[in-house]
Amino acid sequence: MKAMVLAAGRGRRMGALTHRCPKPLLSVGGEPMIVRHLRRLADAGIHDVVVNLSWQGERLRRALGDGSRWGLRLRYSDEGEPPLETAGGIVQALPLLGPRPFLVVNGDIVTDHPLQFGPLEEDVLGHLVLVDNPSHHPRGDFALRAGQVHMDGTTLTFAGISLLHPMLFAGLVPGSRTLASVLAPAIAAGRIRGEHYRGEWSDVGTPSRLVAADRRLRAAGSASSPRRRSSAAR
Repeated sequence: MKAMVLAAGRGRRMGALTHRCPKPLLSVGGEPMIVRHLRRLADAGIHDVVVNLSWQGERLRRALGDGSRWGLRLRYSDEGEPPLETAGGIVQALPLLGPRPFLVVNGDIVTDHPLQFGPLEEDVLGHLVLVDNPSHHPRGDFALRAGQVHMDGTTLTFAGISLLHPMLFAGLVPGSRTLASVLAPAIAAGRIRGEHYRGEWSDVGTPSRLVAADRRLRAAGSASSPRRRSSAAR
């Protein structure tokens, strides 16, 4: 399986933090967000990864290189300015992603999801990871009933993690396009499945959420360190 990390966004809500630094290179828990994703993708057994680029794209390319330090083969899809939105970026990267279902991860989330999926069922075009609605997004995105994603009903928030079949994008011409606009007809046709993930997840879209995620990860690291465990044992 191949994966794509979405890293082309400008990160305007981050203010001065992203004037000279692409948002995925901002650190949480002592490492850049995108490095955390790459490391965990390698741990999940995924070694071919595409990263899309736009704002400060060359900085990302220089920072990540060919991915060999994480046991990955990294390739880049450069969108130029402005970026092409989620689905537009995926459409442009399809030649690099190949004919089989691929994993897509937003570059600005923090999660402990295992990033491992079984094969898509016959006639299914995608599998979405959904989470409880955070306080900054109380209305959510989609409903989930018996593993089927719906547009109506009690909603959950799309986690920015999905397994997508390239046929979901069949016939789409290159250009700027949101993923929601592509998912909607497939959801209406009953061809999108999903799961409700209840583990660690946060959308790191603002400086305050970046700080909160950093504190949680550092606290979790301290709690699991040998020194902390031995102190607790005493």
